[in-house]
Amino acid sequence: MNNECHYIEQLIGTTIVIDLSSLYVIVGTLIGQDQHYLVLENADVHDLRDTATTRELYVHDIGIHGVAANRKRILVSRTEVVSLSALEDIID
Repeated sequence: MNNECHYIEQLIGTTIVIDLSSLYVIVGTLIGQDQHYLVLENADVHDLRDTATTRELYVHDIGIHGVAANRKRILVSRTEVVSLSALEDIID
C-alpha cells in the first residue's frame, strides 16, 4: 500500500476537506475509498461560484460552525481532487 492510500485509510471516520480542481469544496465524513472514488457521508458540496466566500474562509467557518450537510452520501472522483486533509488539520 502506498503512502497516499495509507494516509487516506487513517482518515476513515473523520471529517475531511477536499479541494477539487473545479470551483467546489467538499466537506464530509470519509467512510471509504477505492481506486476511483472517495466515499463521504453527511457532506456539504459547496460551489464557490454561489458565494463571495473564499475557500479559506468557507473552511474556517466550517471549523467553527460545523458541516451543513446537503448530501447524505456522495462519491468523489479521485481525478478531481487537488488536496485532501482532515478538518482538524486546517490551520486558522
